[in-house]
Order: sequence, then structure tokens, then C-alpha cells
Amino acid sequence: MKFRINLILLLFGFAIITSCDLQEKPHGFYSEDNFFQTAEDAESGLMYAYDALTFLEYSRGIFWLGEAPSEAVSVKADEGPDVVSLSQWQIDGYPTNSVLENYFQYAYIAINRSNAVIEQVPQGDFDQSLKDKYLGEAYFLRAFNYFNLVRHFGNVPIHESTVSTVSDTEASMSADIDEVYDLIISDLEQAINLLSIDPMLGRADKVAAQSLLAKVYITIASAKENDVPLYTDMEKDVDQMYSNAAQYSGEVVNNQSAYGFDDDLMNIYDIENPRGPEHIFLMSMDRTGEVEGDYSKIGKLFIPYIDGATIYLENNDGTYTPSHDGFSSLQTNSSFYNSFEDDDRRKTDLMVDSVYNENGQLTAEYPGSILYPFTRKYIDPNFIGDKESTKPYLIRYTDVALIYAEAVGPTTEGYQTVNYVRNRAGLGNLQPGLGTDEFRRAIIQERAYELAFEGNRMFDLKRYNLVNDIVPAASNLSDEEVTFYPIPQTELDLNEGI
Repeated sequence: MKFRINLILLLFGFAIITSCDLQEKPHGFYSEDNFFQTAEDAESGLMYAYDALTFLEYSRGIFWLGEAPSEAVSVKADEGPDVVSLSQWQIDGYPTNSVLENYFQYAYIAINRSNAVIEQVPQGDFDQSLKDKYLGEAYFLRAFNYFNLVRHFGNVPIHESTVSTVSDTEASMSADIDEVYDLIISDLEQAINLLSIDPMLGRADKVAAQSLLAKVYITIASAKENDVPLYTDMEKDVDQMYSNAAQYSGEVVNNQSAYGFDDDLMNIYDIENPRGPEHIFLMSMDRTGEVEGDYSKIGKLFIPYIDGATIYLENNDGTYTPSHDGFSSLQTNSSFYNSFEDDDRRKTDLMVDSVYNENGQLTAEYPGSILYPFTRKYIDPNFIGDKESTKPYLIRYTDVALIYAEAVGPTTEGYQTVNYVRNRAGLGNLQPGLGTDEFRRAIIQERAYELAFEGNRMFDLKRYNLVNDIVPAASNLSDEEVTFYPIPQTELDLNEGI
């Protein structure tokens, strides 16, 4: 019900806020004359924009689109047919795929709510420092959502103002992806200028904006360099894009102290410590919420169904962590699991192949009654039924550090950064003396292991033009077919502008 309620609010609430000529005004909404006038109302409007990220169809899309089509996981055979279609690269069904339709729709809901903040906050009667903060976060959110859209769909309609009438929904397709990226870059530059370093759970600050801008520049640089469709035609210089990626990721790595590496891998995924140094931008979900989206079930997507009871996972110190079992939705492929080095802690410590009862007795293992080894990144030992506090890791410090290494290449700084990540995982240093291309491709492989199951893999494969080389189900598809999803047919039918 949450998405229906919020969609109604989107269509009617912001119509009033932005001067729609309706004869009647629905009860229970602020008018354009008094909403956003106080700091409290402005922050409520901003929280409304953040809330769009937690829509079930949008938050799960991180994994349905970012992991399910990759070589790392498969989906269970009786998962929803549109998820199976994405996982198996059945491209004929993409125009009417409900997962793509929902992801596209809710990204624009988030954009529209961000636009309302950007338009209305400057007129508010409250302190300028708060206006700057709220505006900076709104610019970040708009950029974040357009970045997701352009990476998944390529050219997309651009809305820079609030949709307040039906006719406002008809926006023309971007002329090219330069236009989309130019808006993203401009929004993030404004966010950086407006925001300070201020870690807050579920919200973005200056470091989050710098991090996202680094991701934007590394995406453009690597995609154009590797002849990815549409990116090859961009009016951007590859070397300059790498330099910009190094600049902004370097600000995060070298010029702030609020965030940093956590030297203990297990701490990064401690559900009770969401404010740890690695967590630059997370969704805000808590098991005490009343509806899914306020609470999470992400862990159940990755955990296999075992026997319907509480299971226990063994820790390195001999203790045991309780967990529910799951839906078996996203199943680790054995080929990916076996590709880890044997002593890689990201395999030995963060992947589970045996479960126990409360007395520490082995009850199931892989291979055997556990169908696949599963990740510990989304374990909530204090779950309430199906309700968890597990959160998607939208921007993590190590992600940005590896972008820095990729951008600066096989320099002293690049090697030091990637070697820290490898050493923390119990591995030796990366092979010295690599050329720039070899080094960067080694970074992409390191990201596959370090950021496994966090929704990054497909983006990395696409920007290096590797999908049809790495993913068996996509091997017979063209570069164009594996790079971008088509705009959903429902959007084409409704928007004459595209």
C-alpha cells in the first residue's frame, strides 16, 4: 500500500504546491502559500524525497538490475517472471517488464520530489544555512536518480521542474547522454558547494556528493575508453574524465576524516553500526517500521530457504549469530564463489556454507541441503519476524577508494589503495608493474569481490563493455542490447514527447 499512497501524494500534493489551477483542493495538504515556508516543513519535503528511494520496487531494483543479470548470481526458477527475464537476458520482454517499469517510474517520483524542494526552499522564511543544506541534498538526490536512469536506460526524458499538471509529464527525450550527464554534474557541483561534511544516517552530505561525482566521471571515462554505445559519441575527453574522477575521489580519500576504511570486514556489515566509517550513503530502514520500505527484507533475498526456523551462523571467535532463513531469490553462482582465492576473507568470513542450531550443532551445509553459499552482508541478528534493519550500501568508502585507484592508475597511490583493500581481505599485494589498462581491469576484478552483492557489478561490467564476454546468458547479444534497457512501453504510450 505504501507505493499507492505515495503516488497519490505525488500526483495531488505537489500539484498544489506548484500552482496547479485546480478548482478544488484536496483536504489535508498545505497550500502553495504556506508549505516550505518554515525549516520544519522544508525538511519534511526533503524527507519525502528521500523516502522515494525506499519504495519496494525501487530498492529491490538495486539488486534485480545490479546483480541478477550478472555472472555472480542467478535467481530461483519460480521467482517473478520479469525478474527471471532480466536474469536470463530475455530481451524481447524488456519493453513491458514490470521491474523496469517500476524502477523507471519511481526514479522519476524521487526526481519530482527533489524538484519541489529545489523550487520552493529558496522562498522559505528561515535560516540560509538550512536552505543551503536542504537544497544541497535535493540536488544530490536529483543527480543520484538521473545517474541511475542514464546508466540503465541511456537517453531519458529530463524534468528540471515539478510536475504539477498532466501536460507537465510530457518531457522530450534528452538529445544525447551528454545532456543527462551535464545536468548530473551541474547538480553535484552545486551540492558540493552547498553542503558540509555532516554524516547522517540515510542522508547525503558533501562527501556523498564528491563520491557520486567521482563515480559519474569514472563511468564516463571508462565507458568512452572501452567503446560503450552512446558513450563513444560523448563530447568528453577520456583523460580529463579520469583526471576529474581522481580529483573528486581524491578529496574523499585524502582530504577528510569523517569517513575511511574500516580495518575489520565484519564491522562494515554490522547492522547495529550503520554509522561506521565506511558508510557514506545508506538507505534508512529499520525493523521497527510498520510497512516494508520502512523496514527491510533484503537479507531474505540472499539467504536460502532451509527449514523455516532460526538458523545460526558461526563467527570467527566461536560464537554464533542468529538469523532467519530466506526466500532463495538471489542465488550465488558456484563459478563466482569458486573464483575467489581460497584464503580471501571476503569468501571465508563473508560467505556462509554451513549453518547450526542454537547449541552449535551443524544442521545444514553446502554442497548439500544448503543450495548455494550465501552472503553475510545482510544478516540482522535482531530481526522481528520478516522485518530487518538491513540497508543497501549505496555509497561505501571502499567503493570510492577503488575508484581513486582506477582513476590514478598504476601509480604509487593507486597501488597503495588497492593493496590496502586486498591486504584487509587477507591477500597479498596486486602484481606490480602492470600497465594502465591491465591495472584498471585488475581493479574491476577487485571490485567484483569487494562489492559483491551490493548492486555494483552490472554497472562495472557495462562501463567496461564486458557483459557479453563475462555473462553466459548474454553472450549472443550485441553491445547495444546489453548496455541499455529500452524505455518502458508504458512511458512511450503516455509521453508523446518521447
